[in-house]
Amino acid sequence: MPPKSIGLMTFLDLRTAELAHPITPRAPEAPQVMQAFVARHKGPLALVGVLIAQLLLLSFQINRNRNVRLIKFWTVSAFAPFERSLKGITDASAHAWRTYSRLWRAQQENEELRAQLLLARAQIQQLSQQVAETERLRALLDLRARQPFQTLAAEVIASSPGGTSNALLIDKGGDAGLVSDMAVIAPEGVVGKILAVFPHTAQVLLITDPASGAGSMLAQSHIQGVLKGTGGNLCHLDYVMNEESVAPGEAVVTSGLDQIYPKGLPLGTVVRVEEGNIYKEIMVKPAAALDRLESVLVVLKPTPSEPEARNLRLRPYTR
Repeated sequence: MPPKSIGLMTFLDLRTAELAHPITPRAPEAPQVMQAFVARHKGPLALVGVLIAQLLLLSFQINRNRNVRLIKFWTVSAFAPFERSLKGITDASAHAWRTYSRLWRAQQENEELRAQLLLARAQIQQLSQQVAETERLRALLDLRARQPFQTLAAEVIASSPGGTSNALLIDKGGDAGLVSDMAVIAPEGVVGKILAVFPHTAQVLLITDPASGAGSMLAQSHIQGVLKGTGGNLCHLDYVMNEESVAPGEAVVTSGLDQIYPKGLPLGTVVRVEEGNIYKEIMVKPAAALDRLESVLVVLKPTPSEPEARNLRLRPYTR
């Protein structure tokens, strides 16, 4: 094949390849676009630049009131809103931070004050208990000093279960010389008597128990009777005739005839009086707070002196 035919075929093949795969033109880059834009608008841009330069020169030369240059005035006017906004944001942030700091300090102080208040309340409660204990012991000592008979102090360690307690347990027993039927008293009045004695403890039967009984009399009229428990919070004064004058509020004291309770000890106060068949129905409120007892005094029975005891042993038996 001649050389010209080969060259023509090569040219046709390349042309066919270009038509089958057209070459995509490359997009112009940004600098090139910018150069083209400046080249097309060179005159207007130059005019705008000249105007801006003239305006700046005039602003540097022209003065406003108080010799303030126009450029400075424009600059201040342009940046003043941003400065005010920035100042407002700064002031608000500073105020918020100060407020947060104050609130945090106030919260810390409140917590410290709350802790101090709780501690003070606990101390006050403890001091109040100590004062009450001191007053209770002082009243017990005063009662012991006023009585002509010998007594023994004891602490209440237990009470019978139930809403109305009719028996107590004290921390003194046979080892302290206690025996049954000894009177038990408090600064306010009679509590009851020893019912059972154990080696180190003793059971006290309260005057409100139905099985109890105490020789008693009205403090004003000296009318005698027997005070018995009802099983509740009150007592009943028996064997007072209907003809006798008894009024609510009158005090009831021990008569000493039962050989258990010394004479003149407070038993309670009359709260209700009604007529009965033969005897009056008299209800008495105990003088002592039997449901809140903590310390009591046990009245010890007097022991005969040595000569009297010897005489009792040597006295001959006579019918």
